Amino acid sequence: MDHNFKKYIIFWLSQSVSQLGSAMTSFALILWVYSIKHSAMTVSLMSFCNYVPYVIVSLFAGAIVDAHSKKKIMLVSDSIAAGCTAFVLILSITNSLQIWHIYLVNGIIGVMNAFQAPASSVAIGKIVPKDKLSNVSGMNSFSGNLITVLTPVITAFLFALGGLKCVIIIDLVSFIAAFLVLLLVISIPEKKSDKKEYHSVFAGCGEGYGFLLRNKGIFTIVLTMALLNFFSRLTYENILSPMILSRSGDNSFVLGAVNAAMGIGGIIGGIIVSAGKISKDHVKMIYVSAGISFLLGDLMMGVGRNVIMWSFAGLAASFPIAFINAGQNVILYKKVPEKMQGRVFAVRNAIQYSTIPVGILLGGFLADYVFEPFMLKDNAVTRVCHALVGSMPGSGMAVMFLCTGLLGSLFSYFSFKCKAVSELRKG
Repeated sequence: MDHNFKKYIIFWLSQSVSQLGSAMTSFALILWVYSIKHSAMTVSLMSFCNYVPYVIVSLFAGAIVDAHSKKKIMLVSDSIAAGCTAFVLILSITNSLQIWHIYLVNGIIGVMNAFQAPASSVAIGKIVPKDKLSNVSGMNSFSGNLITVLTPVITAFLFALGGLKCVIIIDLVSFIAAFLVLLLVISIPEKKSDKKEYHSVFAGCGEGYGFLLRNKGIFTIVLTMALLNFFSRLTYENILSPMILSRSGDNSFVLGAVNAAMGIGGIIGGIIVSAGKISKDHVKMIYVSAGISFLLGDLMMGVGRNVIMWSFAGLAASFPIAFINAGQNVILYKKVPEKMQGRVFAVRNAIQYSTIPVGILLGGFLADYVFEPFMLKDNAVTRVCHALVGSMPGSGMAVMFLCTGLLGSLFSYFSFKCKAVSELRKG
């Protein structure tokens, strides 16, 4: 095994443990906030306050990432994020923690992530052999989904055992371990051309955006992924949990089983991608995988009326995600010059994730004020919908899943047939 790839595995393991700690803190904060407010919108605003600064700052972070040491940027951004977590711990210990503190902290962490994410992406391209890039995407998918499965279980136990303080302390310990690995073990090569060359963050944003405009195939993939992110966040981010609870008689076991199935699907997909078992036609892999996720996952989730169908839908929705990410990452690393990757990845992140906060807020609004009230009416359309999804509480949210399933799968098909995407396949 390549020496650099061995070191990357150490880095990946340490970062995965740290990400588990961060996810546990986020979940514990949700439990804490919900116990006080009992409001889904309050919880949604926590995600909103994280995503919006991330998207805005990502537009300008790329020039800084390209002009400075990727390792230093990661160390500094991770340290500031950890400092925010320590601040929450102090407020919790002194019984001074308020919800607005969490919104503020989430905003700062979102800013730090805007620097950390492209720096990490560029660093991976520097230390991982080109033929291992798809394996890395699979490894990240595997660890991300394993974290999804483990986070609720571990956090619930620790939260009951020692409260919010206990969870945050473990998070900070995991950060220190990952920080030391990055500082002392990982070496990220920096070329002389990587040093300060771009003095304006606005110029860096323009250069990253300009590269995407000149490469219409890549730009099309970024734009289509942004819209597909919007469709998925309309439902899975806010609607899945209340829909399952409403349609299962508030059975938390059923909800846990569905979430576990989603995590397992992602883990299986990550393992397959990590083993290199992927198509050589990366563009086709992206859109076929996206279509399968929406067609099987969302549609089955909407028409499902028991834990077996919902779990199968969750598995079908999450399994293809690793293939989508791997296809996109391989294309970007191959097509984007190394000296421009920071700017391009940052602008890509800003565009691709800009639709997520909109989907998060709009999904909750549509569920509460449009689809659920609509399904209480008696007309020809609602009778057809009742035949498909049933008439129990939560049927409006189930119809939302049908809509995103159809729209997402159709959009994936037409995106694949797009001329710019077809040209990218030839290139």
